[in-house]
Amino acid sequence: MQANVTIEAKVLGRKKPLFDDWAIPLAALAPGQGASLSLRDLIARIVVEEVVAFRQRQQERRLARVLTSGEIAQGLAAGKVDTGGHEARQTVDPQAAVATALQAFEDRLYLVFVDGQQQMSLDAAIALAPGSRVSFVRLVALAGG
Repeated sequence: MQANVTIEAKVLGRKKPLFDDWAIPLAALAPGQGASLSLRDLIARIVVEEVVAFRQRQQERRLARVLTSGEIAQGLAAGKVDTGGHEARQTVDPQAAVATALQAFEDRLYLVFVDGQQQMSLDAAIALAPGSRVSFVRLVALAGG
């Protein structure tokens, strides 16, 4: 069985998460047993993994597919039934995405918690273990500022 790290994202003041939790193999984030990495490297690796997943989802949408009645009902409940068959128009540069994520952390637009401990510095060493949970908490600016 493969050891995973769970990734979650929340917005302060909302009950519903930004997206469903997803998992990344621990080996993809921290190669080598007992290896630690900086928060900067952790964020970069998570962003790159999500860019890869995004591209895979785009490829899947290119193919037209037959939907089950359950998938149709689920799509209707969400307000959109998607059978695929359309070309993806959005491209993502992984390095630009990483740079944006790191800048947003430095600008304190979101917080990062690893196993419940807030991470304050991009250069802090992070020790991940099987079953670790990385939480991103997006902060919301007050209106009128």
